[in-house]
Amino acid sequence: MSRAERKLAVSVALASRMLSDGGHDDFNQGQVSARIPGSDTFLIKSALCGFNEATPSDVVVAAVDHRIDPHPMAPPELPLHQAIYAARPDVNAIVHSHAPNTLVFGALDTELLPLSHEGALFFDQVPRFTLTSNTILTYEVGQAVAEALGDNPAAFLRNHGGVAVGKTIRHAAVGAHVLERCCQLHIMALSTGRPFHVSKPEDIPGKRQYIYSDLSVRSYWDHAVRAVKARHPESVEWGA
Repeated sequence: MSRAERKLAVSVALASRMLSDGGHDDFNQGQVSARIPGSDTFLIKSALCGFNEATPSDVVVAAVDHRIDPHPMAPPELPLHQAIYAARPDVNAIVHSHAPNTLVFGALDTELLPLSHEGALFFDQVPRFTLTSNTILTYEVGQAVAEALGDNPAAFLRNHGGVAVGKTIRHAAVGAHVLERCCQLHIMALSTGRPFHVSKPEDIPGKRQYIYSDLSVRSYWDHAVRAVKARHPESVEWGA
């Protein structure tokens, strides 16, 4: 890898540990990927490695072109990432996980409301993919997910989990973390069986522009990286 690719691999590993600390673990399932700038390739967490144990050495190179033979350690759901990158030139990072609250909320027949700051970010921007709940093993199914995602920042994969995308790996990883918290808070509110209030429509744009501005997302990412390095001392040696 080039120096820039190595730095990106470190970010993929840090994002993986961040997601683990945020409750996204499901054995070795789930992926984080990041597009290599100016190329038709991307880096992705390898198949047999869980979020909780990922290191930069566990990141492999993959082609956006699904016709190219994949790295032997590429994850089975590689087609999901390939199809989204092909459909969304604006997307430079993808997180797919089976985070429990995201999975449960995606299975409910209700829509996310702006109950919290997180809800304001994702309100009316998380469609559901319902074609299948199986593992996404073919490019054709990956294309169907990309179509369901549209130009949104995330999508529920019904009875499967969720996918979050971003213009940087910071945005995708923070987005996946925020979506999980958003779903958790909404499920908590629903479980009370009581009516609840949501943000006023006029408050939503301001929350998105200030609380989730690029500068804010960078600060959340930096906070998460500090937390990862405190919990996983070996990650300090990776650099950043």
